[in-house]
Amino acid sequence: MTQNKELTFWEHLDELRGSIVRILAAVLVFAIAAFCFKEQVFAAVLAPKSDGFATYRLFESLGATVGPFKVSLINTELAQQFLVHIKISFFVGLLAVSPYILYALFRFVSPALYTSERRIAVKAVGSGYLMFIIGTLLAYFLIFPLTFRFLGTYQVSADVANYISLTSYIDTLLTLCLLMGLMFELPVLCWVLARMGILSHKFLTTYRRHAVVAICIASAIITPTADAFTLFVVVVPIYLLYELSIGIVKMTENKHL
Repeated sequence: MTQNKELTFWEHLDELRGSIVRILAAVLVFAIAAFCFKEQVFAAVLAPKSDGFATYRLFESLGATVGPFKVSLINTELAQQFLVHIKISFFVGLLAVSPYILYALFRFVSPALYTSERRIAVKAVGSGYLMFIIGTLLAYFLIFPLTFRFLGTYQVSADVANYISLTSYIDTLLTLCLLMGLMFELPVLCWVLARMGILSHKFLTTYRRHAVVAICIASAIITPTADAFTLFVVVVPIYLLYELSIGIVKMTENKHL
């Protein structure tokens, strides 16, 4: 899209169609590449199920007792492993292409924005993407391993063995990564609302106690476990994000006084 020429409605649709086609083609290429590198991809995906994972080794080096463990996954459906392989390959391809997706969509929308709006959009999209990646990495390296370590080895009796299905493992991992990635968008969302004059730091400060309760409830939903330590690990970063949001909103207000 060029900024020196006004496009018709159908020309806009053609530009959008072209952007979508290029995005899908890029995702497909990287998904196929991930599909071909099955061993390497699933070595990373399945790493948290044994005590050799980096997070467990780190806790051991800090003096915490993790203990040896290895949870075996099972498959109970004929085509499920192949379908899981396709699903993971798609998500890896989508994650790898995500910077290009944001660029393509921004390139399509940016001609309709004023210069000041374009600067705000660049900051919001860039910081939002960075925060999402940080939240996803936190879920993969900390929250999911601790949750899986507790639930995967928990037994009500020695007579009841745990047989964790592959789909349960994959779905839990993807869900936690997605939810934590979205949770980490809180400071960016608050900044945008503050720039629009919708949100103030006084509002966030006044309802801090309510926010703590909501954070605890949301954390309990994300990690449905009776392990207080795992719940604490989820609550603390989200609460710190809330406090960070208050500071960002306050600075935004002072800057535009």
